[in-house]
Amino acid sequence: MIALRTSGLSKSYGSQTVLDALNLEIVKGEVFALLGPNGSGKSTFFRILSTLLTPDAGSAEVGGFDVVRQSSAVRGMLGVVFQSPSLDRKLTVRENLLYGGALYGLHGTDLSGRVSSALAALRLEEKSDAVVETLSGGQQRRTEIAKCLLTKPEILLLDEPSTGLDPAARMDFWGAIAQLRIEFAMTVVFTTHLMDESAKADRVGILNAGRLLTCAPPAELLAAAGPDVVRVVTDQAETVAGFLRDDFRLNPHVADGEIRVSAPDGHAVASCLQAVLSNAITATTVARPTLEDVFLFQTGCRLNE
Repeated sequence: MIALRTSGLSKSYGSQTVLDALNLEIVKGEVFALLGPNGSGKSTFFRILSTLLTPDAGSAEVGGFDVVRQSSAVRGMLGVVFQSPSLDRKLTVRENLLYGGALYGLHGTDLSGRVSSALAALRLEEKSDAVVETLSGGQQRRTEIAKCLLTKPEILLLDEPSTGLDPAARMDFWGAIAQLRIEFAMTVVFTTHLMDESAKADRVGILNAGRLLTCAPPAELLAAAGPDVVRVVTDQAETVAGFLRDDFRLNPHVADGEIRVSAPDGHAVASCLQAVLSNAITATTVARPTLEDVFLFQTGCRLNE
C-alpha cells in the first residue's frame, strides 16, 4: 500500500525552481530518507506535504488524500517535526503535550490517556514533570515526537531531525524512532544531509537542485557505486584525472583537491598511479564506497557544497 505519492511535483520562487517534477512513491511502514544539501528542496517538499505550501504543478497524495483538495484529511494523517522547535521551553513535558493536544481538540480522559501513551512510547515518563529547557537536545526532540503522536498519525515527517544533537543524543533519538516503527507500524519520512543517518533508512532518495536523482535501498546504492573507490590527494588534479580517463577508461570526480573514482580493482589502479605519477600524488587510499561517494558520483559535488 502506498503511503505517499507525488507526480510531477514542482515549486518555484520567482525564477528559481526549488522542486522540479518530483516523482516519488513511499510504501506504508517504510522508513525513507531524503538526502540532499541545504537548498536542494527538502524543506519545501515537506511544507507541501504538510499543506503549508501549494505546489505550482503536479500533485502529492498522503494516505490517498490530495494535499491541496483534501488538506484537512492529509493533516489528520500526519505527525510533523520541523527543524525549528515547537515546544514551550518554560513548560514541563506533560504541559506541552496537554496544550498541544488541546489545540487538536482533544480533552478530558481521552487527552490524558493519549499523553500517557505518548510519554511511554518515547520513554519520557520520568521526565514528564521536567521543564523543557532543562532537558537534553535528544529528550527535547523525543518530546516533539511525543506531541505528534497525540493524534495517532500514520505518517511521521521529520525535517533534519538530528540538527543540533550530539552523537549520543542522535543515537538515543533514532533508537526511539526504531521502537515507534515496531510498535505502531508507522511510516517515517525524514530529510537529512548526514550520510550515516540516511543509512538507517529502508530506501534513500538523493535530491539535488530540486531533482530526485536516484532512489534505492542503501545497499543497492553502494553496490552501484562499484566494489572500490580510489581517493587521490593531489595538487595536479587535472593531470591525474586525465590519466584515469585515458589509461583506465574511468570517470574520476574532482572536489577540493581530491579525486574520487569508482574502480573494479582499486588496488591495481592505486599502484599504477603511484608508479607513474608519484610526483603528482600526495596520498592514495582504497576503500569500499560510502553514501558520500554515491552522492558525489550522482551530482559531481560533495554534499557540503
